[in-house]
Amino acid sequence: MHKVDFHAIQNVLVAKLRHHGDVLLSSPVFSVLKKRYPHLKIDAYLYSETLPMLEGHPAISNYLLYDKGWKKLPPWKRYKQEAQLLRKIRKKRYDLVINLTEGDRGAIAAKVSKARYAVGFDPQGGGMKGKTSCYTHLIKHTPRPRHTVEKQLDAVRCLGLFPAPEERDLTFHIPESAYEVTADLPDSYVVIHPVSRWMFKTLPVETVIAVAKYLQERGDAVVLTASPDPQEREMNRQIAAAVPGVVDLSGKITLKELGAVIDRSAFLFTVDSVPLHIASALKKRTFVVFGPTCDQNWGPYRNPEAQVIAQEMTCRPCYQPGCGGSGQSDCLQSLSPDLILSHLHSFLLEKLPL
Repeated sequence: MHKVDFHAIQNVLVAKLRHHGDVLLSSPVFSVLKKRYPHLKIDAYLYSETLPMLEGHPAISNYLLYDKGWKKLPPWKRYKQEAQLLRKIRKKRYDLVINLTEGDRGAIAAKVSKARYAVGFDPQGGGMKGKTSCYTHLIKHTPRPRHTVEKQLDAVRCLGLFPAPEERDLTFHIPESAYEVTADLPDSYVVIHPVSRWMFKTLPVETVIAVAKYLQERGDAVVLTASPDPQEREMNRQIAAAVPGVVDLSGKITLKELGAVIDRSAFLFTVDSVPLHIASALKKRTFVVFGPTCDQNWGPYRNPEAQVIAQEMTCRPCYQPGCGGSGQSDCLQSLSPDLILSHLHSFLLEKLPL
């Protein structure tokens, strides 16, 4: 491996083909590259559904989008769509391609681009045959837990570029129009986002109900948020039914509007989910509960206003879809509501005086 002459580079493609939260956690890579070398034209290669996570990022010039719906097409139609996108990547004549995921699709893009420099994670024998030949620089994996943002930034470190701590903040752009959704909300409110794409990362409904009731007793207005997913909406429906007076925005707002709702809130109560990372980008007060996933890898990042609570159990983090594949995680199911409320009370006394 060797350093590269960034002054000889013009066009850069950064691929991050993962879920919403993962994409937002890649935002400092774009920021660092553009801050150090303002002449660079940096494009992002993303799944189309995750575009809102980086849309409006001041360091990004253009977006190349892969539509997951292509996977449902007949093979020949899917091939046609993917081939067109790869031809577009080739015509861009990128000098540098950075693949921030272990998947093959980003590696193929790097190979097809014929870029002088290509960076990707060491496949360690996984993925497609000959994958290492797609890269000129391999990102080595760290054996111990390390925040995902720092792992992403290793992509520029292996090129000889070491970002200062103050250069590593997350970026989430919220257009002014997104704040219109907050006009009908109370002047002061807290957000509870108790759900996740993976429901095994969520607390029992009864626990969240206890949290919502506690906050109402404090005099806080409560706003519930969730994606349009039926499971997520059903959980919030149960909470709203048990706690009259809460505002349920489940499935009713966009990701940008979710950011606006969080930004205008007093604080956020959540689990390991996208809003946690949005709150980190906004430096918002956040109280987050972790279960089977690792808070060292996925917890609040560079957010001094955040607090994590998690049980110390020998089996966590396990990253399993519930204990024994049950869909429910004992580290969350057995987490006492009284313990959560005790920590939450202390958090509020420190951050939001009564």
